[in-house]
Amino acid sequence: MKKAIFLDRDGTLIEDKGYEHSIDTQKVFPRVADGLNLLKGDYLFFIITNQPGIGRGFYTETDFHEFNNHLLQHLNGNGINIEKTYFCPHSDECSCKKPSTKFIDEIVSEYSVCTEESWAIGDHPFDITMGINAGCRTAYLLTGHGRKHFKELKENNISPDIIENSFYSAAKKIKNWNK
Repeated sequence: MKKAIFLDRDGTLIEDKGYEHSIDTQKVFPRVADGLNLLKGDYLFFIITNQPGIGRGFYTETDFHEFNNHLLQHLNGNGINIEKTYFCPHSDECSCKKPSTKFIDEIVSEYSVCTEESWAIGDHPFDITMGINAGCRTAYLLTGHGRKHFKELKENNISPDIIENSFYSAAKKIKNWNK
């Protein structure tokens, strides 16, 4: 079976600018491509992202895809292939919004991924909860909203395997996890 990295997008790979979805202001965090390049070959990459701004009318699904494709082109230009992006467009509770494992379950079925050898990476407690509930290892980043929500991990008894200041430093720990 294959291994995967389930990536949050906003606040993990790129700066989280709220509901702004202009490709002109999209900023990838430093060394994200370096971190992904450390892990490629060992893992398939998937983005799983909550996008309530669609449901709230701040931007459209077309805007989302244009913005996301801009990121994918940037990563592809750095030798990174994201297999697929999964997104929840809903602003209310639903079956696909993280911490739901709906998208991980679909990936496991479609790509024959072993969750026990896979990782969920994000800057929100719900990213970690999703990963734990799916049976993955987890990495919590202090980027994006990570510092703001850090205390919620302890308050809600959520224990990520790794807590790091940057995507690159988390990638290095993941790469050496079982060595």
